[in-house]
Order: sequence, then structure tokens, then C-alpha cells
Amino acid sequence: MQQLKLYGAIIVAMLIWSFSFIWTRMAILSFPPVTLITLRLLFASLLLFFFSYFTGKSQKIKKNDLKWFILLAFFEPYMYYMGETYGLTLVDATTTSVIISTIPLFAPMLAFIILREKISLSNMTGIVISLAGVFMVVYQPQHGFSANPFGIILLFLAVFSAICYTTVLRKISTEYNILNVILYQSIFGLCFFLPTFFVVDLPKVSTLHLSLKSIIAFFLLVIFASVIAFVLFAWVVRKIGVSRTNVFINLIPVFTALFSFLLLDENINFIQWCGILIVVGGLFVSQIRLRKQ
Repeated sequence: MQQLKLYGAIIVAMLIWSFSFIWTRMAILSFPPVTLITLRLLFASLLLFFFSYFTGKSQKIKKNDLKWFILLAFFEPYMYYMGETYGLTLVDATTTSVIISTIPLFAPMLAFIILREKISLSNMTGIVISLAGVFMVVYQPQHGFSANPFGIILLFLAVFSAICYTTVLRKISTEYNILNVILYQSIFGLCFFLPTFFVVDLPKVSTLHLSLKSIIAFFLLVIFASVIAFVLFAWVVRKIGVSRTNVFINLIPVFTALFSFLLLDENINFIQWCGILIVVGGLFVSQIRLRKQ
């Protein structure tokens, strides 16, 4: 029963994050990227604070752990959201989800560089296969690259940030409940975003043209993507570890491609569908562990 709860929780989180690319595409029609993220974190922090306070689950951060919470917030939400949200202004939702789904691939590479952990043959094979799939998604024989190269760079910045985030998450003591981890992550993230907002987006606020569609997408992002999905993901990471949890990110491009096709009328051709399947296949290959008999 516990296993079913864990797998159910992580699949729900992946479904929410698959939708989040679509909601973000809708929301940025009215909100500039930094404004969107800042407001998203503000509302998410308020929701988490009131919930933890009234349920009696609020905890204070110990002085020795403060650095880990600040570093956690720097990588995600700050660096991750900057890369993902600005990337989504230049790249379609399906391509974005395919690139974000390579997070489990590059985690072993970072572990090799920082921790000198050995990269297995299956990891290397999976990386090569998945990168070939990404190329098929973003490159069109008739038109060249269908995605903006700078947008691709921003999305890979988000990938790198997410890997660093899960690494730092392991450093935070399990004595903090998940709700408070996400709460402080949002609060410190807000501290990073507020100065950015005043420098980048404040002059644009008076010219905002809000639509009902964008406002609904914004609140869906706050409640589901910034609160519920993060709580579920962090809870599962605590229970089954980073590597096993990250495998489920493989589901995101498939869900997002389907939702984008149905809801955003994004045109996905046969080669791109093949590329998506190759990316997912490469991700699963990267998780194979060859054992000596």
C-alpha cells in the first residue's frame, strides 16, 4: 500500500508539471516572466505559511542549516524558473518538456564531476540516445532548427539547476517536514526574485493586460505546480531517493506533448513524435544496471 501511495504521488506530480508548461504558456501572454514567477512564489508562500501555521506543523530553521536552504532556493526556484520561464517564451511547451525530461540523464554526469562517481556504460548510452531524440524534436529538415537556440540554452540552464536542487535537497535534515522545506524554499526564492522584479519588470506592471485565461492559469500554477507537486515530489525523494524518483520525469514529455496537441493546438509531426519516444527510451536505458553474473 505504501508503494502504491508513493508511485501514485509521483505520477500525480509529473502530471501537474506536464500541465505547468501549458499553464505557463497561457500565463505569460499577460504576465512578464519575472512578474509571473514573483507573484507565483508570493501566493505559494502565503498558502504554505497559513497551512503550516494552522496545522501546527511550522518549524524554525537551525542556524547550521540556513546555508542549505538558501542554496536550495537559489537553484530552485530562482535559477530553474528563470531558465524554464524565459525558455518557454522562445520554445514551445512540448520541446521544453523534452529538454526538462533529460534531468535524470545529466545527474550522473554532475556526480562524476563533483563526486567522482563512475558513469556506467548504460548512462553514457542513454545520454547519446536521448540527445539524438532531442535533436529530432528541435530540428526540422526543411526549416532547420524549429526552436530558438537561446531558448534551448535557457532550458538546459533549468536542467542543470534542477540537478543541483535535488543534490542540495539531500543535504537538508529529515527532521524538517516536507511542507516546511517547500515553504522556506519559496520564501528564500522570493527574496531572490524581488530584486530581479524591481530591476527587470517593475516598469512593465502599469502596462499589463490581464485576461481571464491567464489569471486562471496563474492560480493553477500557484496551487498545483508550486505547492502540491513540489510537496509530493520532495516527499517521494525522501522515501525512495533521487535516482528512482527522477526516472518518473521521463513521463513528462509524453504527457505534455499530448496535452499541448489537445489544448494548445501545437503541431507535432511524425519525426517529433519519434524524437519524443527516443528521448524517453534513452532515459530508461540510462537507468539500466548491468550486473556481473
